[in-house]
Amino acid sequence: MKNVLIVIICFSAFFNCKNEKKTDENISTENSERTEKQSDGLTLLKGDFVYYADAAILQTHAEIYGVILNNKVDELNDKAKAFKKEATDFVLVEVRGKITQKPEGEEGWDNRLEIIEILSVKPASKEKNNVVQSGKE
Repeated sequence: MKNVLIVIICFSAFFNCKNEKKTDENISTENSERTEKQSDGLTLLKGDFVYYADAAILQTHAEIYGVILNNKVDELNDKAKAFKKEATDFVLVEVRGKITQKPEGEEGWDNRLEIIEILSVKPASKEKNNVVQSGKE
């Protein structure tokens, strides 16, 4: 008798469990709560920036980007000059932009960055700006 009762309880528990289905409501709600900046397709990058001799580079903790030269790069370089002692000094920047891959057959960094928005410019740490220069004493 106990075995029959246990079997009945197990079957009733098994058949009475809710079978919850996940809906796309959570996904659509999440998208509607995103800000306009989060939905514009731009990437936020923080790192060391240098612009020298018609070439610009942004080095983050994980990647190095060749920066596409445009008006924003000129604006960023003008802001960075206040923090540089030498033309080759890095500055710490926070920018938003579009990341693309380098076209095949071209020289340069694998990833390219087109800067769209400049968020901040700060001096880099002194250790990062130690550059060995020949001919100077």
